[in-house]
Amino acid sequence: MDEQEQSEEPAGAFGGNVRRRREEAGMTLDQLSTRSSVSRAMLSKVERGEKSPTIGVASRIAHALDASLSDLIGGPGAAAPGAAVVMRKSERPVFRDPETGFERHMVSAAPGASSGEMIVHHLPAQVSLGLLPAYPPGTEKQLVVLQGTLTVLIGGISETLHTGDSIFFQADTDHGFANRTDAPCEYIMIISRRT
Repeated sequence: MDEQEQSEEPAGAFGGNVRRRREEAGMTLDQLSTRSSVSRAMLSKVERGEKSPTIGVASRIAHALDASLSDLIGGPGAAAPGAAVVMRKSERPVFRDPETGFERHMVSAAPGASSGEMIVHHLPAQVSLGLLPAYPPGTEKQLVVLQGTLTVLIGGISETLHTGDSIFFQADTDHGFANRTDAPCEYIMIISRRT
């Protein structure tokens, strides 16, 4: 598989999952556009795999479909009870933001097996993800910075984290992540949902 095919594959998988979830919900493109505040034209291009959305657009689409971003990116299925599941690094579903270079690596080997998921984020130097939409009530995020410096914005509060620092917060408010330095940042995030 050459580099161009590799970069097009995630967009196609994401778009196919968006279309499937939208159709399962009985929603038209216009209805999804209204719920997500993403233009109908953009949604159509995303569904056809012609356009890779930014992380902000992808998050708004996921929320409008009552899905997690990981559900739309695709990944391994849930593990059978009592089974161990291994996911090799080369098998990770990866979301790449075409505008910023931000990468979201799903590292939960069996995301449906629990109420949480684990993700590794790579945030290039001088990149901000902007404000991401609030998650449903009961959603919590925890993260630890593996490398670099990360600024976390939560409901008007700004926290700066350095290598080894961690944070926990309720994700039911708009929040964002930024790397305001000249070095890349990498962090692990756990998203859990109380049922």
